[in-house]
Formats: sequence, structure tokens, C-alpha cells
Amino acid sequence: MKTIRDLELAGKRVLVRVDFNVPMDEEKNITDDIRIRMALPTIKHILDHDGKLILCSHMGRPKGQRMEEFSLAPVADHLAEILGREVHLAPDCVGAESEGVVASMQTGEVVILENLRFHKEETENDPLFAEQIARMADVYINDAFAVSHRAHASVVGVPAHVPEQAAGFLLQTEMDFFHKAMDAPVRPLVALVGGAKVSSKLGALQNMLDKVDAMIIGGAMANTFLKSQGVEMGASKIEDDLLEAARELVSKAEEKGVKLYFPVDFVAADRFAPDAVVKNVTFRDIPAGWMALDIGPATTSYFQEALADARTIVWNGPMGAFEMDAFARGTMAMCQTVASAHALSITGGGDSNAAVKKSGESDNISYMSTGGGAFLSLMEGKTLPGVAALKG
Repeated sequence: MKTIRDLELAGKRVLVRVDFNVPMDEEKNITDDIRIRMALPTIKHILDHDGKLILCSHMGRPKGQRMEEFSLAPVADHLAEILGREVHLAPDCVGAESEGVVASMQTGEVVILENLRFHKEETENDPLFAEQIARMADVYINDAFAVSHRAHASVVGVPAHVPEQAAGFLLQTEMDFFHKAMDAPVRPLVALVGGAKVSSKLGALQNMLDKVDAMIIGGAMANTFLKSQGVEMGASKIEDDLLEAARELVSKAEEKGVKLYFPVDFVAADRFAPDAVVKNVTFRDIPAGWMALDIGPATTSYFQEALADARTIVWNGPMGAFEMDAFARGTMAMCQTVASAHALSITGGGDSNAAVKKSGESDNISYMSTGGGAFLSLMEGKTLPGVAALKG
């Protein structure tokens, strides 16, 4: 994969697809700017090499309509503060007026195109829309790993019409870490998989059976696996239509010699509420009408033992409903265990990363991926459309 280091940028209009879909409060103050800061190495490289920097991103889900609450104006102001230089916001991402803004750019200037998703043609990957954006660029850089699994116009359409394309530093780093973890890992490689639904991760689980040495399954998705093995799960969340698929995966793991770890006890509650009645029970003793909402202390120890010898850990999905303190202990324990492991550790997905941040262990994880859907697509063994679109 060609990277930004391979290109001559001086004097050229360099269009960078970034993911600046950042959270904001009611006063339009950015509450977490990590997505902006992750793009800074690419941004500064272009400016240091005398390029004309044009940034494009989506914000929220305006569904093809211009909605001022989804304007990138606050992002432009925030980036200007970080860079210590003016950042111009183009009135749109296409059209004569925005093309004029770009045409008047001088070396070292920065322009942000207005929200791509103000046009439905972005998510539809409309070829004429992609051509319009591409007219403003001599070079295209993809530095938006988090949307690289989507075949949108700015991700796959635009690069086809720009003379030179390459990966930015963030996209390169994401792909390099994933390759280290899944394609050339230091073994044992252990996958820690949680979250709510088997359906959203079945492809990833199936693909990883060919790569991992062991797999730990927690979260609500473990309920479906346990029920598939004849365990009564009370009122716990179950995907009954996937019981057979769960049984097949357990059989395949056995055939391939991949050790599977499931919870042996739970924090169960009579309902999903902060003031619910809560107790620890073994996996065979969940009361009728109660639900499993976190892994219990015995499972925590069991999973910690499974991770003790790992040299590479890939984690996607929490172990329970960690947003409520009563059901957060298992996930927090896994954060601490993964962070202290003598292993290359990679987390992916919004919930996993949120849990790590909540635990205060962010600095002790080798790499926290910026993309949930894209990370999951790679775990499924898929090629990302945004990566495939970069020639060479």
C-alpha cells in the first residue's frame, strides 16, 4: 500500500478524507477531539511539505439534507486553534463556489469542505458527485480508517478520478497493527470478544478460528452460545435464530484445536436497571426471569488465566453492561488484565475503547483502533473498500 511518504506534495492540492465526526455539546463545543488529533501527523506532513491541504469529512447523519447542526464549522475553528493558523470552511463540498475557494489557495493553506453527507450522493457513491469532489484535487489521501469499510463516494469514488492516491499515517498505522496482530502474530494469539449480538460478529468469529490459538467469549453474546449447549439462561438476551450457528462454531473450534472460553458465573439481576436486585450465580443457576448482565468473579479469574500466557491480544466488545456500575466490574477487570499483559494488545470498537478509557488504562494498551465497523470487517477477513481503492 502506497503511503503519503511516497508522494511529492509541494504545490499540489492534497485532498484528505478524514473522520472528523466528533461529539459536541449543545453549545457546539467539541467534547472529545481525539479523531482530529489522530489526523494531525498527516495534516502536519502535508503542510511541512508545502502542500495545499483540503480536508473532507462527514458529520452525523443529516440524510442528504443541509442541516446547520451538522456543519463542520466548529471543527474548522477547533483545528485552527490546534494548528495556530487559519482554517477556511468552504460553503459546500462541491460546486463552483467551493471550487473557487480551493482554486485561490496558496501553499500551506488549509480548507475544510462542508459536510459530505449534506448530499445523499455521498452515501450512494454517486459517480458524478465523486468526480465533482475529485476536480479539486491533485492528490488523494485516505486517513479515515473508521469509514474505510463503507463504499461511499469520498472513500472509493473520488480516488478513481485523482492522479495520485495513498494512505495517510493513521490508516497506515491501523493496517500495520492489524497485520501484526492477525496475520503475523507473536503467539499465543488470543481473541477476547464480547458485546451484545452474535449476529454482528459471527463472520469475525468464524474467520478468527483459522487464526487464533484461543478465543474468549463474553458479553450478552455468550448467552446464545451457552444456551446452544443446553444451559438455561433465564430472561437473558438470546438470539434463538443463531443457536445452530453457535453450535457449529463450537464444533469447528474443537476440530481446529482452538480453545473456547465461556463464562462460568454471572452477575445476574431481576431487571436491567441501576437499582435492580443483583446477585452472583453460576452459569447453571440463573433464576427464571432474571438476566445475566456481567461476568462474575470466577469467570474473571478464568479469563485472566486464559490471557496470562498470551503474547498477542485482540479485543472487541465489553463483557457486560458496563455503562451501569453494577454491571461494570467484569469489563473493568478485563481492561486492567489486557493493559498489564506482556502482549501486543489491540482494542477495536466504540464500546471496547470507551471501557478502556473509563478504566483509565488507555496508555497501557498497545493500540486502540479508531474504527469499530472497519475493525470488525478486518476481523471477518474482508478487504476494506477504502484500502482497495488506493492504487499501488
